Amino acid sequence: MQTRLNISGHPVHPLMMTLPLGLIVCAVLFDFGALVGLRFLGQVGYWTLVAGLLAAVLAVGAGMVDLWDVPAGAGKRRVVAYELVNLGMVALLTIVCLVRVENEGAPTGGIFVVELVALAIGGYGAWLGASMVREFRIGAEPVDDLPTAAIFPPDARRPRPPEARRPRPAPAADQVQH
Repeated sequence: MQTRLNISGHPVHPLMMTLPLGLIVCAVLFDFGALVGLRFLGQVGYWTLVAGLLAAVLAVGAGMVDLWDVPAGAGKRRVVAYELVNLGMVALLTIVCLVRVENEGAPTGGIFVVELVALAIGGYGAWLGASMVREFRIGAEPVDDLPTAAIFPPDARRPRPPEARRPRPAPAADQVQH
């Protein structure tokens, strides 16, 4: 399926999803450091989270544009679920950012737990996105013109030749049956 947002035929949305997830992972790690005693990492984690949230809003927007190109059916339902999961992550992180403004960016244990939940939701969203590409070819380029038989020959799983196999050890003398 081709998407409207692409660069030289490559979809933009999958490219855009890596940045927010990476920033959110870094923010959670910085906040963990702040919780264990490195207080200065709290501000770093907060601003990394803000950057990750802004990047996620842009990526979700690109996904919404791609949503219009998906034909009705199981693929469309999966895309809608994917977008809702990503919006849930963005909503949780928005709440975290708003609460942390009150604390001057310092994380608390409860905020850290909510960040972990949002990160898990984002990980599930990434899995959903990858499954859409694998199962429905959503966001993937057409492969009609690829010589797949040359890349993946049908006999690719043939057994190894006998000389490539490891020899089995001989049984012990007391285990030999007569």
